[in-house]
Amino acid sequence: MSETILAIDIGSTKICALIAEIDDGKVQIQGHGITKSQGIKKGAITNIELASKSIKKAINDAKRIAGSNITSATVSISNAYAKSLNSTGIVNIPHKDISIKEINRVMQTALYNANVPNEYEVIHVLPYNFRVDDQDYIEDPFGMNASRMEVDVNIIMTQKSNLSNLKKAVRSAGVEIDGIVLSGYASAIAVMDEDEKELGVAVIDLGGQTSNLVIHTGNSIRYNDFLGVGSNHITNDLSMALHTPLQIAENVKIRHGNLTETSNEIIELPIIGDEENRNGVSLEIVHSVIFARVEEALMLLAKSLEKSALKEQIGAGIILTGGMTKLKGIRELAQSIFPAMPVRIAKPHDIDGLFDELKDPAFSTVVGLVLYKAGKHTQYEINFQQELLHSKSVYEDNLDDIKIGNTVNEVEESKKQKEEKTEKSGSDELSSISFDDLPDIGNENSNPFKKIANWAKQLF
Repeated sequence: MSETILAIDIGSTKICALIAEIDDGKVQIQGHGITKSQGIKKGAITNIELASKSIKKAINDAKRIAGSNITSATVSISNAYAKSLNSTGIVNIPHKDISIKEINRVMQTALYNANVPNEYEVIHVLPYNFRVDDQDYIEDPFGMNASRMEVDVNIIMTQKSNLSNLKKAVRSAGVEIDGIVLSGYASAIAVMDEDEKELGVAVIDLGGQTSNLVIHTGNSIRYNDFLGVGSNHITNDLSMALHTPLQIAENVKIRHGNLTETSNEIIELPIIGDEENRNGVSLEIVHSVIFARVEEALMLLAKSLEKSALKEQIGAGIILTGGMTKLKGIRELAQSIFPAMPVRIAKPHDIDGLFDELKDPAFSTVVGLVLYKAGKHTQYEINFQQELLHSKSVYEDNLDDIKIGNTVNEVEESKKQKEEKTEKSGSDELSSISFDDLPDIGNENSNPFKKIANWAKQLF
């Protein structure tokens, strides 16, 4: 059965909307819209009205091309306000066979055991290690025979206020949110291949105002970090160093941005506040300004990689993606900063109907959102709506009855059952009823049952 989906990547420099049709796991892109971001800085919404206008324009462009009137979307959320923590869940398996119900129960237990701060909301619960009885590193516990199962999970959460602002901006654009995915996670889905997932890999998405680092080892994402530096900072640095307008600095970066070769060539640039005169600038200065900023960003990301304590588990090295990777020589510079680790620059996976302009590292996140909806997510992940995502065909299990802790309704139900039991047993033992405990009805007339009880006492 086919399903039409809308994916929106809300970035700091651009907003991209993609409409795709998913039919039995196959994806066909039908429409896209790209607009310049407004009201968003370093991954956070700073003006809901402006952000909403940008989102609406991108959605309308995509709808026009696709001929679709879709009203719900899966949206990316910046790593800027995301935090993660690890947790563990343990359950006994009463029937000895592990079904989806048991997997859901152990995942919910791990989430229940986690110390999630009140001001944060969970967006992903990602299992990275299952243990069945005493056997470690089980890839897929489904269908196994065991008496006990454990799971280690990485819980990714975001600030409720940031999430609320994002929802407001998207709703104002006329669309409801039916899914939220961490942008670094979406980028990783779009660029990783199966071998890299198996060996362990770090995905670095170098964007316009932000850079994300995600480490995937074992079966899922184990670590994510955020850096508020992107290619726009290079433009700002050039504008200040060369005393030239921002748009001119951007053009210089695109045309002459080279991290490996230097040149003594002089270029003429307009000066801020002086329309008549032009300034001669050596390309050597341009090179040194760009090199300093990119090197700083990569060095900070290298420190974050060390901090993760997962460096030894990254066998496939580093994947670079995002708009900044279009700078010449960035792979060579990254290779020198991450020695003894292979580095490659990745475009998103090719999808049927993907427009040529989207076959670019800058669009990894939005393509990743579409692939996430097509089932390329982590197996047995609990998503933003607290649902267990899996690819197993299971009909006999109803997952709705699995909850951690009692709800109010469940407590009331159990009280009712206890009362019914008491009434049944009470009918056989009338002698245990104390008429003195019955309440008085009204103020003047006393309870008639009490009168009968008193009369019976006097009589016998």
